Amino acid sequence: MTPPPAGTPAPAAGEAALAALADPPDATGSPRARGGLLVLAGMLLVALNLRAAVTSLGALLDEVRLGLALSGAMAGFVTTLPTIAFAGLGAATPWLVRRLSPARLLVLAMLALAAGQVLRVVTGSAVVFLLTSALALAGIAVANILLPMLVKQHFPHRTGLVTGAYTMALTVGTTVAAAAAVPVAHAFGSWRAGLGVWAGLAAVAVLPWLPAALRNRTAARRATGGAPASRTRIRPGRTRLGWAMAVYFGAQSLSGYAIMGWLAQLFRDAGFRPQDAGLLLAGVTALGVPIALLMPTLAGRLGSLRPLIFGLTTASSLAYLGLAFAPRGAAVLWVVLLAFGQGAFPLILTTIGLRARTADGTVALSAFAQSTGYVIAALGPLLVGILYETTGGWVAPIGFLLAALAVQTGAGVLIARPRYIEDER
Repeated sequence: MTPPPAGTPAPAAGEAALAALADPPDATGSPRARGGLLVLAGMLLVALNLRAAVTSLGALLDEVRLGLALSGAMAGFVTTLPTIAFAGLGAATPWLVRRLSPARLLVLAMLALAAGQVLRVVTGSAVVFLLTSALALAGIAVANILLPMLVKQHFPHRTGLVTGAYTMALTVGTTVAAAAAVPVAHAFGSWRAGLGVWAGLAAVAVLPWLPAALRNRTAARRATGGAPASRTRIRPGRTRLGWAMAVYFGAQSLSGYAIMGWLAQLFRDAGFRPQDAGLLLAGVTALGVPIALLMPTLAGRLGSLRPLIFGLTTASSLAYLGLAFAPRGAAVLWVVLLAFGQGAFPLILTTIGLRARTADGTVALSAFAQSTGYVIAALGPLLVGILYETTGGWVAPIGFLLAALAVQTGAGVLIARPRYIEDER
């Protein structure tokens, strides 16, 4: 890890425990370099888990609904539960960071994710399935907030590159879980296998964080729980930048969830076979892998984010218009443009680190932007579905997504220039 430049504020309370994680004692080589590699490996393993529990369930929702006799309302609640959990539980993460070291939090988060995924596949109760799914999602919610903080602490001069790496890992995990859940379920003859297999991946993600989590409990508590942290607490909800970040995150997540939920149906309505419609949807996610690596790298090198923000808006606008008026004629082109437009997700994750000076500022901004943003995002699939059912077509739903895109772009203009959340307190 490269040391911070002169003039960087001294680490706040929550950062001291992270510093210990980056510099484990060892008799050979560079402890700092080995610690940085361990953190990076741990982050990538955590990122692989951040959507697998969600997309595997989406792929097997019909089987789960039949197997547990879920009502239509309860099945709809299952699909909305991730955004509710990410919003509510993500907001509590800064409070947890002031009491536990980030390494311990990630161990607990991944254990909760693993336990929730195991418990939900061994029950025959719909209520228990929902509760254990919530336990798994709680682990994801906490990890969602912590990763930008870890990037800021350990890789301050490689924010774009490292954010791109873990966002790419997140995208790979999303794609693999969605693609493999059904084949695994068929291979073992049960949807329970298709959901439960991902618990093993969460358990593996615990391992890189265990040494730091078990080391020096008293020092970790002292590093994260003292009075100075409360005196310097950052409240993004009281700043313009914090709200602009939340709106941008929410608007892009709204469109992302709407696309994942309804794009295949749009292509089926346009005359594509179900398997071809599914492949076109998978194309958006697959093309997102290189974009997830490229977008944060560009963001870290540019002085202003306006070119990227307007480029993403242009790509999404063209894709939406094409889907509304010529979905069959150039479907592959619309998929490519959609994938590029969804680069707004890795962009905003990178921007969280770029708009904070310290790890404490990063975790506060990350928690506020993501928790508030996921509340906004929860409206996307719901409103698109209502408009589709009411009008019987896709012009009105896509008009709604264009309106959300306009809001996203306006918020993007506000976060485009360099500024810091700590300066707006």
